[in-house]
Order: sequence, then structure tokens, then C-alpha cells
Amino acid sequence: MENIYAFLPKPIIEKISELPAPILNNMEEIRIRINRPIEISTRGEPYFLPYLVSEQDAELIINKLANFSFYTLEEELQKGYITIPGGHRVGLAGKVILENGSVKAIRNLASFNFRIAREKIGVAEPFLPILYDSRWKHTMIIGAPQTGKTTLLRDIARIISTGDKDRKIPPMKVGIVDERSEIAGCVKGVPQLKFGPRIDILDACPKAEGMMMLIRSMSPDVLIVDEIGREEDSIAIMEAVNAGITLLMTTHGNSFEEIKKRPILKDILESGVFDRFIELTRTNGPGTIKRIRDSIGREEIYKAGGIRG
Repeated sequence: MENIYAFLPKPIIEKISELPAPILNNMEEIRIRINRPIEISTRGEPYFLPYLVSEQDAELIINKLANFSFYTLEEELQKGYITIPGGHRVGLAGKVILENGSVKAIRNLASFNFRIAREKIGVAEPFLPILYDSRWKHTMIIGAPQTGKTTLLRDIARIISTGDKDRKIPPMKVGIVDERSEIAGCVKGVPQLKFGPRIDILDACPKAEGMMMLIRSMSPDVLIVDEIGREEDSIAIMEAVNAGITLLMTTHGNSFEEIKKRPILKDILESGVFDRFIELTRTNGPGTIKRIRDSIGREEIYKAGGIRG
């Protein structure tokens, strides 16, 4: 939390520090809005602190994010977020400035969403027997927002790039296209979260373009991307598969049945490219495994009962 506290006014830090340990230790978001109470999100539940955020509080946060040079925030203001040390991401909202119909920047910032990046080392290990069998299997992780998709994907990437001697899994070259700086949490191109030695990251790069760049320049064994869903993503996916590269990625959705109805994903699913589909929910907190399916939709793992044949 020290990395987050470095950007907050002292009175806000004091109010957060007064929270009970179960809330403080499981915080997912800190939302700060001018003239409104601070909102803490824990396991999807909101908690409001008795402190009205002032314009002076917001100005101090902005100055700290920009290192007291607003010009340095220009690119981040266009994207709507900034990644800070520790891999945490700060969402920004306010008056949008348009140029030729596209977002140029956000001015008069009035809302800040500090999304807390929590590494969960080892969460992917129980699923290695079905994700790796002489090779890594093409895998799609499906879930609604804040179900733990990126956390699981990140740990899989760590294991792939590190290898596992006990399971006779060799370390492999991993390429990550981190369009929203969420997987690796890079600051100035350097990942803030834990990975193995064989990892290369394109930070803040559009997924489709980034996948092609990595294929051409870094020869990855495995490609990792977050939140696919555009037509150009699908084209790049097929290019990677045809190049013999394994794909691991996430997509928004509540179930395998739901994403099958999306036109952009329909062709990929019908091609049979993916070997595994992991469905996540928040039933018992983020990262709850609903089921894991194989390429033909057969259920293999249930949240309650281990591996099925």
C-alpha cells in the first residue's frame, strides 16, 4: 500500500488506515471523487468513509501523479488511466477534450479510481495438469469484470517463463502484449510484478499490432494478451496460431455459451483453435473457478471438485 499512499493526501491515508483489517487487507479499489465520500471496494462490496474529498485533495493527487508537471500526463490523460509503481492503475474521469472526434485528453479531473494490483503467486499451479501436457495448450479465460482473469493469466505467464522442474516443464519464451498495463504493471517499460527470466513485454500497445510485432521481432513460444474482442484481434490470433505460437488470453463474458454468440469470437471458436476454456466467477471471491472446458465444450473441472476425466 505504500506505493498507493505516496499519491494520496494525508487525511485520506488516515481514514483508510482506520478501516478494519478484513476490509483493509482485501481492498480492490479506492475511489476518490470531489465533493463525495471516499469509496472502498472489497470483494465487490462498497464501503464509504466519512470524509468529503475537496478540490484541494484532488489537486494534490493530480500533482503527485504528474510529478508536479502536468505535461508529463498528456499520454495517460488520453488513455484515461496511469500506472504507478507496484503495478497499480489509477483510472481518471473528468471533462473530456475531443480532437477530430477522438479523445485527446481529460481535463478538470474529478474522479480517481486506484485499482490495487495484488499478485497471487501460485494460483495457477493446481491447473497445470490440464493446461500443460508436453506443450502449453491454447487457453481462453472467460469472466465478468473483477473475477480475477488477469490475476490468473499473470500467474500462468510467470510459470511458463520460469518453468517447473518438478513437473518437467521447461522455461519458455513468453511475449506479453499489455495494452492497458494491467498484466505486468509496467512503469517506464519495466514490469512491477513478478515474472520469470524469459519474458518480453510490449506495454501500452494495441493487442493486434503488438501480437504481430512480437511474432516478427521476439519469436515467442507463447503469447499472452488480455481482453480480446475486436476483429483485428481475431486476425492476429490466427496469424500467431499459424506461426506455431501458443495463445493464452482473456475475454469478457459470463460463460462459454455467452461468448459463442459474439460474432467476432464465433469464427475462432468454430476453428477449434483453443484447447481449454476457463470460466471464472466471484461466487467465493475473485478467481473462483466455475468450470474448465476442453475444445468441444466438455466440462473438466468444477469449482467444488477437482479434475474430471
